[in-house]
Amino acid sequence: MTGAPRSDSRFDLPETDAFTRTYWDAAGQGRLLIRRCADCGRPHHYPREFCPHCWSENVTWETASGHATLYTWSVVHRNDLPPFGQRVPYVAAVVDLTEGPRMMTELVDADPAALRAGTPVEAVFREGVPVFRLPPGEK
Repeated sequence: MTGAPRSDSRFDLPETDAFTRTYWDAAGQGRLLIRRCADCGRPHHYPREFCPHCWSENVTWETASGHATLYTWSVVHRNDLPPFGQRVPYVAAVVDLTEGPRMMTELVDADPAALRAGTPVEAVFREGVPVFRLPPGEK
């Protein structure tokens, strides 16, 4: 069946599986996890069962600091998927985590006109999903 999404559907919450459950359980506790390869030493995000740099399967979970810098962003003015329609306008962003990986996210509680690449941001969690904001005093 095609057509508009059901009104009770949510497109902002994850569908977990056996592998990603560790990530989402940690996020539900206010911790951001990344994966690090024991062979090449490089971190990555989004979580994968192998290293995207050297293809090793010798990767482990690591708690990230939650600190990042804003790489790029776009202000979304229209989104028909629930519950995004009630949030517009919102800031879809890409941040560079202090540990190295780049991460797609949402930037909350920020004036889009004041944003600049390289602005420090920090992770916060909305319903167990990591989003980012400007640190207190940076707004």
